[in-house]
Amino acid sequence: MSELDVEKQFELDPQLHQDTLVVGRFELSVVLMSRDANYPWCILVPQRAGKYELHHLSEADQQQLIRESCHLSEVMTDLFVPDKMNVAALGNVVRQLHVHHVARFKTDKAWPGPVWGIHPAADYSEADLDERVSRLQRALSGEGFESVCSI
Repeated sequence: MSELDVEKQFELDPQLHQDTLVVGRFELSVVLMSRDANYPWCILVPQRAGKYELHHLSEADQQQLIRESCHLSEVMTDLFVPDKMNVAALGNVVRQLHVHHVARFKTDKAWPGPVWGIHPAADYSEADLDERVSRLQRALSGEGFESVCSI
C-alpha cells in the first residue's frame, strides 16, 4: 500500500474526538482544542494513518510537524501569555501520534506539576468555548492554516 493510500485512511482516535474540538488544519496536522477549560490546551495530530511515534514520520513530515508545532506555540504564547509552554507527545493513553501544547501559568491548578490526571476537566460555557475557538482560528489564519469545524 502506498503512503498516499495510508494517508487516505487517516481517522482521529475516538478518545481525541471525544475530548477535543477541531479548530482547523495545517498542511500536515489537524489542530484540536481540549475541552478542558482548566488550561489553554491544543493538540496537533499529523494526518498520517498508522503513525504512533515522531520517528515513524518521513523526514519531510517530521520537519513539517516541527514547523507547525512552533507556529502553534508562538500563537498560543501571544494569545495567552503563559509562564511556560509545555509541548509533549506522550501517547500512553492514546496511541495515535499527537502533540500536546499546553499554556501553563504559575497560578494554574496543577503548577508546577503535570496537567494529566491531577484535576478533573472543567467545562467551558458555550460562549467561552466559541470565543476561544474563534480566537485561535483568527490567530492561526495564514501560514498554511485552514479553519474547519470537523475532519
